[in-house]
Amino acid sequence: MKPSPRSLAVEILTRIDQGGAYAEPLLDATLSKGSLANPQDRTLLTELVYGTLRMRGSLDWIIAELYRGDAGTLEPTVRNILRTGLYQLRYTDRIPPFAAVNEAVGIARNVSPAAAGLVNAILRNATRRGKDLAWPDIDKDPEEAIAVLHSHPPWLVKRLLAQFGTEQTVEICRANNGVPPVTLRVNTLRASREVAAAAMAEEEIRTEQTAFSPDGLIVTSSAPNLRETAPYREGWIRVQDEASQLIAHLVAPRPGEQILDLCAGVGGKTLHMAALMQNRGRIAAVDLQSEKLRMLRTEAGRLGVTILETRQGDAGRLADSLNETFDRVLLDAPCSGLGTLRRNPEIRWRLSPSDIRRHLDLQRELLTGAAQWVKPGGRLIYSVCTATPEENEVAVSHLLRNRPDFRLLRPDHLAPAVVDPEGYLRTSPVGQGMDGFFGALLIRRA
Repeated sequence: MKPSPRSLAVEILTRIDQGGAYAEPLLDATLSKGSLANPQDRTLLTELVYGTLRMRGSLDWIIAELYRGDAGTLEPTVRNILRTGLYQLRYTDRIPPFAAVNEAVGIARNVSPAAAGLVNAILRNATRRGKDLAWPDIDKDPEEAIAVLHSHPPWLVKRLLAQFGTEQTVEICRANNGVPPVTLRVNTLRASREVAAAAMAEEEIRTEQTAFSPDGLIVTSSAPNLRETAPYREGWIRVQDEASQLIAHLVAPRPGEQILDLCAGVGGKTLHMAALMQNRGRIAAVDLQSEKLRMLRTEAGRLGVTILETRQGDAGRLADSLNETFDRVLLDAPCSGLGTLRRNPEIRWRLSPSDIRRHLDLQRELLTGAAQWVKPGGRLIYSVCTATPEENEVAVSHLLRNRPDFRLLRPDHLAPAVVDPEGYLRTSPVGQGMDGFFGALLIRRA
């Protein structure tokens, strides 16, 4: 039987639930197989996966309201059939209800025949009662109402309410459920932003300039074959959120400098720094995972970066492999990732408060280690893609208390709108349309 967008979405969502996988690589792998040739089918698959993940809290609440029993005992595949069916009924207006129900029942008959009747009953009941369900009242219980209506885990809503209050928490959750733009970074080693935008227009892909990053373009039209365009093949562009682009500008490396990039990963920020350095100097990129470093080297080749050295190892334990200090050290630390919930909605359903505490311990250790590689007069840059105070200013304050030879430096070279009164870089999907990043620029006394 030929797979459909709906059956593939159920399969991907179940793998995410059961194996801790992430949506983006699973989607990329599925789409690259070519089993869905129709662009509309590819678009539907992407919407079903990401939309269902974003709205899972609301969808699960509906299931619990309509299921006569403990919804938590439903098999993961059956639950995801119901979730995708309900998502189409509640959050799309171009799919007829009968089509959503019939397709879901058909998938159930194929993968879990005993549940087909249940799926049919719940979804048909949802079409009849959808507008009559008694949703939680935000005036009576803001935590429950926001968690259900805006699909965030209760523990996270509770934290946000304590930090921001009801009105702003609703704004944050709404923004987290939005569809993020496709944002490109122009590789200035190969092209200017204007030249790259013109080349994209020749591929019938419209773009507009980002508001804060001088190297960014936002795609404003459909771009289903972005990686097949000439600008991509020739290394003029790479996909990278505007907030992530601002981190390299926070570092502000100069041509000829010696840079250490800890926790480099696949190197989006690493390669951006190389472009800002005009491919002159040296960047030592460190990561624990050899596969990420392999991908970094491959991407460096595509973009024409030649000043890169990669080192596999623990960023907190480099004494045996480094015997020098650097002009600038970037620590893009592991974190909860709560600033990227638009792009990685599955994160919200697998994190717990203990994960934030665990990240904080690691961040303090890595920051302490990173400080030793900064030469006198050099700079240490700390960044994370989250908005929790423990992982942000608390982590920086811990280092400053223990290393009085460092001080916070206000990054006046960045747009004032992304620098808070304390001198930290802060971005947000609310108002700015970017992922939620935090960055601190520290300078060591000469």
